[in-house]
Amino acid sequence: MKRLILATRNAHKVEEIRSILADYEVCDLSVIANPPVVEETGTTFLENATLKALAISRLTGDLVLSDDSGLEVDVLGGDPGVYSSRYAGEEGNDTLNNRKLLKEMDGVATRGARFRCVMVLAKGGVVLADFSGAVEGTIRESLRGSGGFGYDPLFVPEGYQKSFAELGEEVKNSLSHRARALDEVAAWLARRG
Repeated sequence: MKRLILATRNAHKVEEIRSILADYEVCDLSVIANPPVVEETGTTFLENATLKALAISRLTGDLVLSDDSGLEVDVLGGDPGVYSSRYAGEEGNDTLNNRKLLKEMDGVATRGARFRCVMVLAKGGVVLADFSGAVEGTIRESLRGSGGFGYDPLFVPEGYQKSFAELGEEVKNSLSHRARALDEVAAWLARRG
C-alpha cells in the first residue's frame, strides 16, 4: 500500500480523507519526528495549501497532500475565508468562531455561503497538482446538531433543511467541499498509478 502523508494534525480531516482514499496508507504529521509548524501566511487557500505541501514534502520526500479550507460568507465579502479556524482570534476555537459569525450576521436576511477546500499534492518539494471543491449553502441563525466540527452546526448545504452537524458524517462526507476536492485527488492518483 502506498503511503500518503497529510500535512495536518487535524484528526477530523484525517478520518475524512482516510475514508475516501482507502487505497493509500494515509498518515498525519505524527509519523514525522518533530514536524515543523508551517505558518499559513498566504492570503488564499491555494497559497496556504502550497506552503504546507512543499514544506512537508521537502522534509520527507514522500507524497504529501495538504489542504486549506474554510467558510466564505457572501455578505461578509468572503470572510472568514482563510481565517476560518482563527476567526475569533484563538486557533481552532469553534465556539468562539461560531459566536462571532452569528453576531456579525445578526439581522442579515441574505445568508448565502460556501465551504471551499483547496488541496495540493507534492513530492520531494515539487507541486504535482492542485485540486478544489466547494459546497454552496446558507448560514443558520442558530446552532443545530452535535456532529461535525467548525461551522458545521451553522451551515445548511443547498438542497437540505438540516445543518452539516445534523446530517451525520456519511452524508456530509458524500457532498462536502473536502469530499469534492478529494474526488479530484483520487481520480488524479488513479490516472497516474
